[in-house]
Amino acid sequence: MPKRTRFTTWRPLATAATAALLGTLLTPAAADAAPRESRPVHSYDDAIREAVWVDTGLDGDRDGKADRVAVDIVRPREPARQGRKVPVIMDASPYYSCCGRGNESQKKTYDANGDVTQMPLYYDNYFVPRGYAFVGVDLAGTNRSDGCVDVGGRSDIQSAKAVVDWLGGRAKAYTTRTGTTRAKAAWTNGRTGMIGKSWDGTIANGVAATGVEGLKTIVPISAISSWYDYYFQQGAPLYDSGPEWLSDYVNSPGARAKCAAVQQKLVDGAPRTGDWTPLWTERDYVRAARKVKASVFLVHGMQDLNVRMKHVGQWWDALAKNGVERKIWLSQTGHVDPFDFRRATWVDTLHRWFDHELMGYDNGIDREPMADIERRPDQWTTSKTWPPAGTRAATLRPDKGAQAGVGTLGLHRGHGTASFTDDPKLSETDWAAQIDKPTPEKAGFVTRPLTRGLRLSGSSEVTVTATPSTPTAHLSAVLVDIGPATIRDYADAGEGITTLTDRTCWGASTAGDSSCFKETKAKTADVDYTIVSRGWADLGNHASGLTGAQLTPGKRYTITLDLAATDHVVPKRHRLALIVAGTDKGLIDPPADTPKLTVDLSRTSARVPFVGGATAFARATTGAASATPAATPLDGVRDPRTTHRVPEGSR
Repeated sequence: MPKRTRFTTWRPLATAATAALLGTLLTPAAADAAPRESRPVHSYDDAIREAVWVDTGLDGDRDGKADRVAVDIVRPREPARQGRKVPVIMDASPYYSCCGRGNESQKKTYDANGDVTQMPLYYDNYFVPRGYAFVGVDLAGTNRSDGCVDVGGRSDIQSAKAVVDWLGGRAKAYTTRTGTTRAKAAWTNGRTGMIGKSWDGTIANGVAATGVEGLKTIVPISAISSWYDYYFQQGAPLYDSGPEWLSDYVNSPGARAKCAAVQQKLVDGAPRTGDWTPLWTERDYVRAARKVKASVFLVHGMQDLNVRMKHVGQWWDALAKNGVERKIWLSQTGHVDPFDFRRATWVDTLHRWFDHELMGYDNGIDREPMADIERRPDQWTTSKTWPPAGTRAATLRPDKGAQAGVGTLGLHRGHGTASFTDDPKLSETDWAAQIDKPTPEKAGFVTRPLTRGLRLSGSSEVTVTATPSTPTAHLSAVLVDIGPATIRDYADAGEGITTLTDRTCWGASTAGDSSCFKETKAKTADVDYTIVSRGWADLGNHASGLTGAQLTPGKRYTITLDLAATDHVVPKRHRLALIVAGTDKGLIDPPADTPKLTVDLSRTSARVPFVGGATAFARATTGAASATPAATPLDGVRDPRTTHRVPEGSR
């Protein structure tokens, strides 16, 4: 399809006509005084709070009736009185009653009439006074909705898409869960933006991938782009359970009583073999990126070990290929909302984004850099585009080093072999801590100290040719920045933040819904190395990304591991390391056997995107070789925490 421009400025027809008329009557200075920012001129205390139930057209719980999803609405009263229509900000979530939203786990609360009293998070407090409606949707099978949770499948996505259709006048809604009195969204102009963290942001991705009319922008935060890649990577299991566990976790008690058939479909469709099935095809939004019409403002933590950065790279690349208008923030945190790591700047940026995309204000956000990247805790840089212009993949080659068991990494083809034995008790932090020492559980390769900084930007891949000693084997590949730094402590319980007791307020409050939230600060760690990017695979998937097979011990196999997207600068005097090993404790499950793998270095390589490509790498690694490093263990963050099984995680 033809490449679209990054942004379009939209204005209601009446506004455009008025501007044209004023342009003929006013001085140039007055004509330029068009609104650039929505202001908090509407009463939040007097806002309309109501609930409707939207017909999804599905019968997931098989009770003979179409499922209706509960939609709680907070909207300004003044525009309704004046006959003016407003745009919608929408968060569709499975967490409004079971688990809560945000850093303080807020849940929806209701008054005696069943209208929402507390809407979690600050979106309604901040944006309703500025002329937006906020809509909180309970996914099918959760809270006050009918149906069943199917973990990113048709029911989940249709739960939210049907609401977008209703807001655009294309679907039916009712004033009660079982009644026949129709409800119409005559108060909205049909322009909707979706936002949400984790599962909520995943729903925004999925709805955008349907191409639904009226969805103008999405803001997915720490969101999944393909559910297979939440549970597996190239056949390697990332968790010890499948989507049926997650469905049961968030289903309402009523849904659990009716949804056994859906649960069984999740079990049958997601075998623990790691094979690709039609269930995963249905839940792969990347393949449908060509349908996306909404702009995308994507936010993710580069150390998110719950919804991992692979989801960012493949989604971003697919959106770019299809000309989708995009913006991105990448932080040093784990699975954390930007409200909790860059609050004031985030709220201001989000406000301007929605004003531009939903109100049509020409506020300049379309002319700002595409990417904001956290280099050090609370220190951010920008890039005009992402990845930056001039980024090209360089092919790096591992080789034997002067010291047995400690290899080198450069541009020239390696020779010989390196061997390791899988040790499921050890993780990437154990491997990196011993990078300058030969250990039996890893093969490590390191550049000489850099003579200038070297920036990685985008997704890498590592091709490994290995001979296993057993019928099953898992592989991990890790890129590491070796050198001292202060980073956010993403392995801590707060995943890079500490929650304080002081509160700041973001919008208006009522007795039942405060806009004041606990402040946070960066939780940092002083380290000797930083994990930059990771990837995993089952070697049995060497011939196909869709299915695995038993290995023949003693036979050589080649597989290419996808490493997660990142943006990281390896500073001058630091070294870049590639580690190839087996089970990464806490991040993938071990294979059935405990294999020894022998790596053919002449057939093993890493393709890494550097700003400046291979030329930049060559310049940065030209210089005298370093002295043999001391073999004392290096300090890093603690081991990755116990694996999450819920996309929201602990935050």
